[in-house]
Amino acid sequence: MDQNTRAGILLMIGATFVFAMQDGISRHLGGAYNVWMIVMIRYWFFAAFVIWLTRRNGGLRNALRPARPYLQVFRGALLALEICVTVLSFVLLGLVESHAIFACYPLLVAAFSGPVLGETVGWRRWLAIGIGFIGILVILQPGVGVFAPEAIVPLIGALMFALYGLLTRLAAKTDSTQTSFFWTGIVGAVVMTAIGASFWEPMIARDWAWMALLCVTGVLGHWLLIKCYEFAEASTVQPFAYLQLVFVSILGVSLFGEELRTNVVIGAAIVVGAGIFTLIRSRRAIRPIV
Repeated sequence: MDQNTRAGILLMIGATFVFAMQDGISRHLGGAYNVWMIVMIRYWFFAAFVIWLTRRNGGLRNALRPARPYLQVFRGALLALEICVTVLSFVLLGLVESHAIFACYPLLVAAFSGPVLGETVGWRRWLAIGIGFIGILVILQPGVGVFAPEAIVPLIGALMFALYGLLTRLAAKTDSTQTSFFWTGIVGAVVMTAIGASFWEPMIARDWAWMALLCVTGVLGHWLLIKCYEFAEASTVQPFAYLQLVFVSILGVSLFGEELRTNVVIGAAIVVGAGIFTLIRSRRAIRPIV
C-alpha cells in the first residue's frame, strides 16, 4: 500500500469518527429542540465555511456560474432536507438502528445508477442489492410484533441521500467539485433559513456550546473528506466509510442507552457486506483489473 493510499484511508477513518460525533450531538440536540432550527444553524456555519474555502482557492467567480444551476439548486436543497430527515430518525429510532438502515444507501445508488446515469448494472451487483435489502428486512423484522412506522424514516433518508449522490455525480460531468461544494452549502443555508426561521426557540447556554461543536464537527468532517479524496481514489477509501456505523453504535449504546439487538447486528453486517461488494464491482466496471 503506497503512502498516499494509507493517508487517504486514515483521513476517511478520521472523517467517519468526526461525523459519528456530529450524529451523536445531533441526537442530543434533536431530543430537546426542533430539528429545523438545529439544521438551519448548522448550515449557517457550513455556508460561511464554503464561501471562505472557495474564495481562498480563487474559485468564487466560477462557482457563481455553474453549468447546470437548476441541478445544483435541487441537489443542495435535497441534501438539506435529507439531513433533517436523518436527524429526525436519530430522535425517533436512535443512532444504532438509524445507521444500520441508512447503510443501504450505496445499494440504492447502484440500483438507480442505470436509470439516472445510464450506467450498466450487472447481475452480480443486482444480486448484492437484493441481498442487502434482505439485510434491511432482518433489521426491520416486518411481521414480528407491531411494525414501528418510524423505522421508515431512515430508509427515506437513505433514498434521499442516494439520489443526492447520483445528482452530484451528474453535476460532476460539467461542474468542478469546488463549485458543487459551494452550492451545497449556500443552497442548504437558504432553504433551511426559509424553513427554520419560524421554528426558532430559546436555547440554554450549555446547548449553545453543543451547537457550536456540532458546527465545527460538520466543517471538520467535510474538510477531512476533501483531503482524503486528494490522497486516494474514492473507490479505494469508500468501504472504510462504514466504520461510521461502528462509531455511532458505540455512542448509541454507551451514551444514549440504546440496545444492540441481534437482528440489527446481523442485518447491518449483511447490508455492509453487500454494499462493499457493490463498491468493488463498481470499481472493476470503471477500471478493469488485469
